[in-house]
Amino acid sequence: MSELTPDEAFLTLYTDLAREGPGAPADLGWALSVAATPEQARIADAGCGSGADTVVLAKERPRAQIEAVDKVAHFVEAARRRVAPFGSRVWVRQGDMADLHGPYDLIWCAGALYFLGVTEGLRLWRKALAPGGAVAFSEPCLLPRPSAAARAFWAEYPQITDVAGIRARVAEAGYRVLGEQMQIGDAWEAYYIPMARRIEKLRPGSTGALAAALDEAEREIARWKAAPSEIAYALMVVAPA
Repeated sequence: MSELTPDEAFLTLYTDLAREGPGAPADLGWALSVAATPEQARIADAGCGSGADTVVLAKERPRAQIEAVDKVAHFVEAARRRVAPFGSRVWVRQGDMADLHGPYDLIWCAGALYFLGVTEGLRLWRKALAPGGAVAFSEPCLLPRPSAAARAFWAEYPQITDVAGIRARVAEAGYRVLGEQMQIGDAWEAYYIPMARRIEKLRPGSTGALAAALDEAEREIARWKAAPSEIAYALMVVAPA
């Protein structure tokens, strides 16, 4: 059996995981409420991964039309399987989340807006929003007086700021904040605990790129465990000013 490439190893690790990042179903209910998203809304799930949040959106708004977008074919295929029970009102396409057309009443983006940049992404998406539409997104956030362990966790994301810095990037894009809350603890456990089980399952006999991917994931989990009460996403609901 040939060795996996780094990309194949990454996808092997994430196969069968419910999520590709921190989050919880209650987060979406809160965001839909804050954004006053109508029952018959048109919603985009930008950077949908394997579709965990797409499913929750479909359940929370059973009369909505939902378009989910991701670049990775593997995740798109998984998401299509997950949303199949909802029929034609929920669809998944492979594409760039920078290229949204709408008009959408809500654009949801869980932990992926940093790929575009908060200000840059919000500017791009403004033209895709329907009148009265909103964007809900989660973004890495430093809590007050972060410890060395918390800073070490985010070392590979030097653009990280505190919540005031995120608000400033939102304002720079020409948006206002409708609501915000922090994702700490449970939202991260829902991501890392299943990942730890997946690593344990894959570890026997792993070599090459797969072993390296498992090692890196274990290091990430260990960094989170060093400061779990300090590692946070800011979940923001924003709308054009």
